[in-house]
Amino acid sequence: MATPEIVNLQKTPNLDGVTSRQVAFDSAGVRLAGTLFTRSTLDRPAPGVVVTGAWTTVKEQMAGTYARELAARGFAALAFDFTGWGESGGDVRFVEDPQVKTADILSAVDFMATLDEVDGEAISGVGLCASSGYMATAAADHPKLRKLALVAAWLHDPPLAEAVYGGADAVAELVAASRGPEKVLTAASASDAASPMYQAPYYTEEHRGLIPEYDNKFNVATWEPWLTYDGQASADRLSAPTLIICSESAALPAGARAYAARLKARPDELWLDDVSQFDFYDRRDVIEQSVDAIADHLR
Repeated sequence: MATPEIVNLQKTPNLDGVTSRQVAFDSAGVRLAGTLFTRSTLDRPAPGVVVTGAWTTVKEQMAGTYARELAARGFAALAFDFTGWGESGGDVRFVEDPQVKTADILSAVDFMATLDEVDGEAISGVGLCASSGYMATAAADHPKLRKLALVAAWLHDPPLAEAVYGGADAVAELVAASRGPEKVLTAASASDAASPMYQAPYYTEEHRGLIPEYDNKFNVATWEPWLTYDGQASADRLSAPTLIICSESAALPAGARAYAARLKARPDELWLDDVSQFDFYDRRDVIEQSVDAIADHLR
């Protein structure tokens, strides 16, 4: 079997017909850095998409890859660094706080609506992995987010978090640690067993996710807001047309299935065979199939 082709912003720095520019906007008084991707021949406002990536990541990773691919298909797509990550401001760094990240998404949507390149009446959201929960919550609460796509969706609630992280006692220990002195770990490592993503593919591979722009840091203050987060709850109030793309080989298919079942309106679903969580981030054939489905859904 041939080795799957990898695609990302570093391996393929240019994509025919797509241009990008650096942008910045405020969220709760913090300056956030973003990249806006559009068609180079854009002559009218395009439908907008805010694209967000997996936990601990920055805009140059999967969020930027998907945003650029969506721009090639006629959208104005924004990838940005959340508060405390990458090139964005924030005094507290490297905390995966769902509430803060959801607020940042809402600020990104408001910012997109002010841009000349964007049709402010046609802004949608695409969330990958952990940020699928944040994006879904934002879509449930923000009338400007018209449609939603969740890719490799990680949608846990506290019971699912306990199942993933070793049970109630293990979760309680992590939460207690997050309340102690600040401690910043290496997020992903091939050799440091203390890293939360020890020997994880993609994050530990230089030709994939381990790029210079990646902070690769994890503040243990993450554990309490992350493990107590209910990524399922927004399903009860979400009315935006939703597409869920996942695989039984992904990290948390049970969460995606539970979320789809809980929605009041049946979502569109695309389930891919034998596609790992990390394949969704940069495997060319998976990205192309996923982005084609997203573009069709958003149109």
